[in-house]
Amino acid sequence: MSSNREAISTTASPAAIGPYSQAIRTDQLVFTSGQIPLDPATGVLVSEDFHRQAEQVMDNLEAVLIAAGSSIDRVVKILCFLTDLGNFPIVNEVFERRLNKPYPARSCVEVSALPKGASVEVEAIALTGQ
Repeated sequence: MSSNREAISTTASPAAIGPYSQAIRTDQLVFTSGQIPLDPATGVLVSEDFHRQAEQVMDNLEAVLIAAGSSIDRVVKILCFLTDLGNFPIVNEVFERRLNKPYPARSCVEVSALPKGASVEVEAIALTGQ
């Protein structure tokens, strides 16, 4: 197996707010950084509304995956961070609508805070190719 690593960057998702890549693509996998609900054009949190934040996170995640030559349908693992596990049912609703069966493996944990005051952050591992 080759050890090729390629940094992925797209303006269709918010720019990295630190020393990291939006994603790293290897020969077989794409590893995304956590996506938070920032508007890609302004870098500002899209809304205080949790449902709107969850939708924007998925938009941002999908944009990074597409830039990496993958897609939301190629995701095999999702890690979701919430500042309130009470929002878990909303995450399930958004994921059920935005993801296809077989659903990816997933972990979801509550954290005390997320960057920029976000209420949700999602990262993924996906297969390369579309």
